[in-house]
Amino acid sequence: MAGSAPAVLVGSVFCRAQGFGRNHPLAIPRVATVLRLCEELGWVDESSMCEAPAADLASLVRFHDHEYVTALRDADATGQVTAAVRERFGFGTLENPLFPSVFARAATAVGGSILAAELALDGRVVFHPAGGTHHGRPARASGFCYFNDPVFAIMTLLEHGMQRVLYVDLDAHHGDGVQDAFAGNPAVLTISLHETGRWPHSGGADDTGGGNAINLPVPPGFNDSELEFLLQHLVLPGAEAFKPQAVVITCGTDALDGDPLSRLALSNGALWSAVERLIEPVGPAVVLGGGGYNPWTLARCWTGLWGRLSGRDIPATLPSAAGRILADLQCDLVDDEDVRPEWLTTLADSPNVGTVRKDVSDLVATHERRRLHELA
Repeated sequence: MAGSAPAVLVGSVFCRAQGFGRNHPLAIPRVATVLRLCEELGWVDESSMCEAPAADLASLVRFHDHEYVTALRDADATGQVTAAVRERFGFGTLENPLFPSVFARAATAVGGSILAAELALDGRVVFHPAGGTHHGRPARASGFCYFNDPVFAIMTLLEHGMQRVLYVDLDAHHGDGVQDAFAGNPAVLTISLHETGRWPHSGGADDTGGGNAINLPVPPGFNDSELEFLLQHLVLPGAEAFKPQAVVITCGTDALDGDPLSRLALSNGALWSAVERLIEPVGPAVVLGGGGYNPWTLARCWTGLWGRLSGRDIPATLPSAAGRILADLQCDLVDDEDVRPEWLTTLADSPNVGTVRKDVSDLVATHERRRLHELA
């Protein structure tokens, strides 16, 4: 991978602990499983891993509203939230529940992304899988996101002298919070590929985000061939024309085939390749996690992504101890009969090649018309 120094993996104490209580799509082992697999494969050591600090109040209020931050902190401390606070700030709900250490967990996701951006300034590729909370609003929790750590990664890069930062969102859901945070800011180009018609129901192809956003709403069943088509004809040329000095990527795994909360059908190899090709010409890079609600596809994707970013060979078959880690996973959102045998024995999916449908090819034509209109 591009970069003058070895890749870095950012973790935290909260990566090992389950959050979100019970009966929530994120109440599954996510980053903890990734770390266990990486350890079993011998892919992490003290030299390649950094501990994420919690962002303090002064850092958090650089983007988030002071009253919102203190309300979340106080609710976490008391374990209670009033109806008025719930209505105003959007936490203490089924979507964004109040659970022990919610404030510290969210603040540490931000601290990890700030640290990742600082490390990336040396030309490193930094992977922070607990990041990617791209729906967070300045004064409201949204879409399982209490703070917006990708915004802080981008802000940190800009504050350290980067004049052009590219943000690419590969999650199945539109990166609305990040787009809106930098709307109209020519120093940041945001590109989001997401499932059309999926919550938060924003990010249409005609949504320019104040002039510096490219939105690519793709149809259900979106396959590897269609991602390759958009990369070749729109995403990579758009990134090259922008000439970024750093890149931040949210690589949610809910775009993968088998995720219970989306209907896209990518293989993890297609995501790995997309991330690598976005990073390679740039150098400084922050790669974040994001959504993902199938613990098997998530763990395999992010483990393999770290392997690729850190220059490891992906094994054709996992060692038996790593396979047992996957075999022990459970998820109420995925029926037992839907757990595929290869999810327990391998990291890499089989490619999902297919037809490039008109809905996808039309996106390129739409953005080409937009570009010509802007040049006129």
